[in-house]
Amino acid sequence: MREMLALALCLVGLIADDSSARTVQIVISADATPRVAYGVDRLVGALTETGYDATVVRSSSIPSDGTDCIAVGRSEQPHIQSLIGAGQIQPEPGELGEEGFLLASCGGGTLAVVADDDSGLLYGCLELARRIREASQLPTDLRFSDHPAFRLRGSCIAMQKTYILPGRKDYEYPYTPELFPFFYDKAFWTEYLDSLAEKRMNMLCLWNGHPFASLVNVPEYPYALEVSEEQFERNVAMYRYIAEEADKRGIWLVQMFYNILLPKPFAAHNGLDTQLSAPTPIAADYTRKSIAEFVRQYPNVGLEVCLGEAMLDVDKQVAWCTDVILPGVKDGMRAAGVTKEPPVIIRAHATDPAVVMPAAKKVYGNLFTMAKFNGESLTTWEPRGPWQQTHLALSRLDSTHIANIHILANLEPFRYGAPRFIQKSVQAARDRLGAGGLHVYPLAYWNWPNAPDKCDPPLKQYERDWIWFDAWARYAWNPDVAPDVDREYWLGRLTEMYGTRSAAAHILDAYNDSGECAPRLIRRFGITEGNRQTLSLGMTLDQLLNPDNYGAIPDLWLSQSPPGERLQEYADKEWSRQPHQGETPTSIIREVLDYSGRAVAAIDAAETEVTKNRDEFERLRNDIHCIRVMSEHYAAKVNAALCVLRYQHSHDVSDMQQAASFLAESVEHYRAIVRLTQSTYNFANSMQTGHRRIPVRGAADGKPANFHWTQLLGTYEDELAEFQAKVQRLK
Repeated sequence: MREMLALALCLVGLIADDSSARTVQIVISADATPRVAYGVDRLVGALTETGYDATVVRSSSIPSDGTDCIAVGRSEQPHIQSLIGAGQIQPEPGELGEEGFLLASCGGGTLAVVADDDSGLLYGCLELARRIREASQLPTDLRFSDHPAFRLRGSCIAMQKTYILPGRKDYEYPYTPELFPFFYDKAFWTEYLDSLAEKRMNMLCLWNGHPFASLVNVPEYPYALEVSEEQFERNVAMYRYIAEEADKRGIWLVQMFYNILLPKPFAAHNGLDTQLSAPTPIAADYTRKSIAEFVRQYPNVGLEVCLGEAMLDVDKQVAWCTDVILPGVKDGMRAAGVTKEPPVIIRAHATDPAVVMPAAKKVYGNLFTMAKFNGESLTTWEPRGPWQQTHLALSRLDSTHIANIHILANLEPFRYGAPRFIQKSVQAARDRLGAGGLHVYPLAYWNWPNAPDKCDPPLKQYERDWIWFDAWARYAWNPDVAPDVDREYWLGRLTEMYGTRSAAAHILDAYNDSGECAPRLIRRFGITEGNRQTLSLGMTLDQLLNPDNYGAIPDLWLSQSPPGERLQEYADKEWSRQPHQGETPTSIIREVLDYSGRAVAAIDAAETEVTKNRDEFERLRNDIHCIRVMSEHYAAKVNAALCVLRYQHSHDVSDMQQAASFLAESVEHYRAIVRLTQSTYNFANSMQTGHRRIPVRGAADGKPANFHWTQLLGTYEDELAEFQAKVQRLK
């Protein structure tokens, strides 16, 4: 017994000695900002988790008592200068720069985190924290520097809904707990903003039609307020909290709005519509004053303006921008007593920034531009034609241009995490479009923060779609990660998620291969790349045969696709035995069947290897099978369309009989996707309004309709029955 007690005391002594040996002091400047303090706090967390006793000291000097030390500071601060002067650390010329950082062992138990700005210090602390967790100890021989390729790397949140409010129009949603409960949830913001900071994202946009009537009270127009006074005060406090918490994490909060949109009570009081196609004096005065009050109240928040949408005349847009919006920002700066211009982003949607920007730059300096990467779908990683020219023109305007990965209408509602496709897209945004910023939509934009899966409680999008956000953020920081390094990174992340490396390898292959299908289908067969079409709900045969009758956008094939042929062109060439060029309907069908088949094989092979997060794996596996069945549905329907087009030349009823056979096959595949989704998904698309028109209108009698596969099955069964009857008549 005495021997056991002695052994226990010895162990206690060893532990005490080990604890003493693992003490580390983090030195920061006395005036370190909340952003630096946040990064250091994350560093302290990593040290504590790995058994260190970490303390933070605000000082201008490095301890001389031999204590292990991490010096965190900008290169000009005294405690960092002392290391540079002693030759213990020497940043190379141009090594740091905006948001860049250097991690370096300095000898004598000292390690330094050095940057030229506070964001660089934040990212340096996060990188060092990651390395400490992975190694379970402080690095002892380290020199590593890094900086971002894209100046802006952001996401957005829809302060909008899947439906239109009664008595209102698109985009008109006041900020209230009933509509946006997450907005008032501080725990949500902590978790979400932390996730953005970990991804090194530095911009977050809140999208709304006219947010000002929920966030500012203009003294001259008290009746314009869309919420109660009590609610208004709560909104102001919450908005300031979000802005401060975002800034602490190096994230620039941006408020987006459309023009010309007015608050409903203001419009009613003045006998105006809520959405104007041309300015009026009172609308201009109210808008300028509301923007000024917004800048006064929230001077660190940026603005993003869509000059078009309601107002389409570019001359009116120029005047509105230079006479109302930008002067309003300057009025707010004067009222707030600030001299630094808040950033203002001008979107290219429904306007011509090449006309607007030169005029705007005469009024205001701190301007950015933004345009959709390739529309409102992910259609190709290589934008070309008019889309590419729009981006290039904006990138040459002496301001940072942002590529916006916009509404993902062709990807909804399934999980998308194809690093291979995403990396190529980011490289193209930089190299082919001249973008210096990247702005990424969530996969179910209108339903934020909930995912479309049938789960109780609902899945959160930023958790369900972690790989979507991680991939865009990873490549916005560095688009040129070597393939072998990149694969190892994703294998590590997926192993952490699903338990084994063998499962991770199969899952990564399934993600990459399934991610090739929807982009190919929409760019070769879609009516539009916009959110009027939900790809996963299918298309009618007539929409494939006569796309122009349904408002097909020529640019979809001209600028969103590699060179190739549409169905009619392909059938005509096939009949006349002319050579084909580029992508063809049949080559695309072969490719999506090949990719989706490989994806299913890979995900099924992972099934026995998964040891963690089994429920999420089964949801992912179901999604991969859905993408496969969707591909088979389109393949059969395209083959049916080709038979019909051949019949127009041959007048041979056997072609129509074969078309009927393919059409019947397409319905069987659709029944399969219904079986896969009826108990797993609430909807196929997150915007459930009349704006959705392909394959059928998305609303009936003002209520959401035709948003689930179960609701469309009858449409395709009726189509088949009518076609079979037509063939019988022909016979």
